[in-house]
Amino acid sequence: MTLAPWFAMLIAAADLGRLPVDTIVVGPGGAVPAVTVALERAKPGDVVVVTAGRYREPTLVLRTPNVTLLGRGWPVLDGEGKRAVLVVEANDVTVRGFTVTGTGVSNLEDRAGIRARNAHRCRIEGNRVYDNLWGIYLERSAECVVRNNDIRASGASQSTSGNGIHLYQSPQALIEDNRILGQRDGIYFEFSEGGLTRRNVSEENQRYGLHFMYSDSCRYDSNTFRANAAGVAVMYSRGVTIANNRFADAWGGGAYGLLLKEILGGEIRGNTFERNSTGLFLEGATRLEIRDNDFLQNGWAARVFADATENHFVGNHFRANAFDVTTNSRSANSTFDGNWWDGYRGYDLNRDGVGDVPFHPVRLFALIVEQHPASLLLLRSPTVAVLDAAERVMPMLTPEALVDKRPLIKPVRKSAANPGAERGAPR
Repeated sequence: MTLAPWFAMLIAAADLGRLPVDTIVVGPGGAVPAVTVALERAKPGDVVVVTAGRYREPTLVLRTPNVTLLGRGWPVLDGEGKRAVLVVEANDVTVRGFTVTGTGVSNLEDRAGIRARNAHRCRIEGNRVYDNLWGIYLERSAECVVRNNDIRASGASQSTSGNGIHLYQSPQALIEDNRILGQRDGIYFEFSEGGLTRRNVSEENQRYGLHFMYSDSCRYDSNTFRANAAGVAVMYSRGVTIANNRFADAWGGGAYGLLLKEILGGEIRGNTFERNSTGLFLEGATRLEIRDNDFLQNGWAARVFADATENHFVGNHFRANAFDVTTNSRSANSTFDGNWWDGYRGYDLNRDGVGDVPFHPVRLFALIVEQHPASLLLLRSPTVAVLDAAERVMPMLTPEALVDKRPLIKPVRKSAANPGAERGAPR
C-alpha cells in the first residue's frame, strides 16, 4: 500500500482502536510510552504513530527500512539542549508531523534536529524544526525529499549556528516548499549533484540564504532569498540552472544577491535581483547564459570581473540601479546584447524596437570606484555628472567589450512576481 492511502487511513480513523494492526501507537501512559521502544519494535512496512506530548529521550535512531514515522497533534521531540534528536539510518523512511527541537550548541559534533545518514529515498516532510544547531542534515543519502518543513533558529552568531538544510554527498535530492529562517546558511549543498531546489523561502539567515560548492548539474527554481546577511553564494560547480528566483535585500560590503565564483556553464534566467548592494557578481564564471532577469534598485546591478569570460547577457532589464555594470579591467570579454536600460537615451529611427546607437553600461565613475572605493562618496556630486556626460559623448575609457550594440527601446516582459510564494505539484 502506498504512503498516501496509509496517511488517509490514519487521519480518517476515529479512535486508536481502528488503526491497522501493523501500526505502533506511542503515547504517554499507553502500552508503548516511549518512541525509542516503538522504533526498536518496528518492522519493515510498519507505521509508528506518535501522539501529542513532549518526548525527552536519548537520541532516537531509526534503523529499520520502509518505516513511516508520523506525528499526530504535533508531538515534540526534545533534545533538551544536550544531544541530536532523530537519526535515520535506513532506506525508504518517512518522517512527518513532528516538532523537533533542542539540540543545543556543540563545537565537537554537528548535532541536527533530523539527520539522515546513508538513508536513501528518505522523505522528511511537514515538520517544525525549531532551535537546533543544524536543522535537517542529509549525509550520503541519495534521492531524498525534504518538503514543506518550517525550520527556524535564533543563534547569536555564525559560530553558534549550523545550516537549515544541509546536504553532504547526497545526490538527486528534492528540496521544496520549505521555509528557513535564522540559521547560518539556509540551504547548503556540498558534493551533492543533480538536485532540484524549488519554491523555498530562505530569509534572515546569518550568512547565505543558499550556498553550494562542488555540486554539478543542480537546478534552483522559484525560490525566494531575502535579507540574508551575505546573500547567496554559488561556487566551484558546473552546469547549474538558476531560474525564476528572487534575490532581495542583501546589504553590506560583502553581500550579494547572487555570487557566482568558478562556475562553468549554465543558465541564470528569469530571476529578480532587487535592493541588493550587488545584484549579480561574476568572478571566474565562464560560459553562462544570463537571460531575462530583472535588476531593480541595486547598488551595483552586475559586477563582471575580467576573469569572468564568455558570458552572454541578453533580454535583461536594468532599472533604478546606482551602477548597471562594473568591472575591474578594460579587458573584460563577456557580452551584452538586446537588454533594456533605463539610462539609455538613444533613438529608433526604423522602429524595430532596437536602439540605433549602442549603449555603454559601464560608467567611467564605476571604473574609478572599482579602483578607489572611497570615491563612492562623490556619487551624487556635479563632478561625476560631468564625467558621465563626457563619457556618453566620447566613450573612450570604458571597456569596449562591455557594450550593448542592440539595446531595447522598451521593456518586453513583465517583472517576475515573487516566485517563492508559488506552490505546485511535487516531483
